[in-house]
Amino acid sequence: MSTARKNKRGLLIVLSSPSGGGKTTIAHELLRKDKNVVRSISCTTRKPRAGEKNGKDYFFVTVAKFKAMAAKKSFLEWAKVHQNFYGTPGHWVESQLNKGKDVLFVIDVQGGKIIKHKVADALLVFIQPPSFKVLKQRLLGRQSEDAEALKVRLSDARGEIKEGKHYDYRVINDRLSHAVAEVRKIVKNERKSRLKARLKGAVK
Repeated sequence: MSTARKNKRGLLIVLSSPSGGGKTTIAHELLRKDKNVVRSISCTTRKPRAGEKNGKDYFFVTVAKFKAMAAKKSFLEWAKVHQNFYGTPGHWVESQLNKGKDVLFVIDVQGGKIIKHKVADALLVFIQPPSFKVLKQRLLGRQSEDAEALKVRLSDARGEIKEGKHYDYRVINDRLSHAVAEVRKIVKNERKSRLKARLKGAVK
């Protein structure tokens, strides 16, 4: 690979939070404001929520289809979360990075840890709610889960927040505009520092 192409390689960005933590909203804002960032689309076995579209928000597949793809090692990462499977097709991601695009993953901490293990220079950002009480209020206000599913998500959230301490950065989502600005600043600074490191390495 030429020096020019190596220097052009994009960032692999992982954005995680507990359910209701705000990762999806922040991701939408980042994608809207930064045209060099593209979202990685995951496959999932869960049912679409209101307004979600196949091929745009997720690739909605059956459990059998998902397991067949996993057996063929088609996923960069995959995990079972809240009783459903989620996984990211790897070929498309690599092609975007080589074009210089930053690929944004909006996934759970399980997926984030797997990606970091496979891609050492992945940038992991954890979106943390200001408190567990606020997180519970957000989930209740969303009204997208029944009582049992809500209980599972709240239980899982405690472990996810603990795992978030191992991410490269943690951003507290108290005010959405501030959280978005902080994530954008992190991405901008990482681009500069990594490009500088690549150029320095190319000179040697």
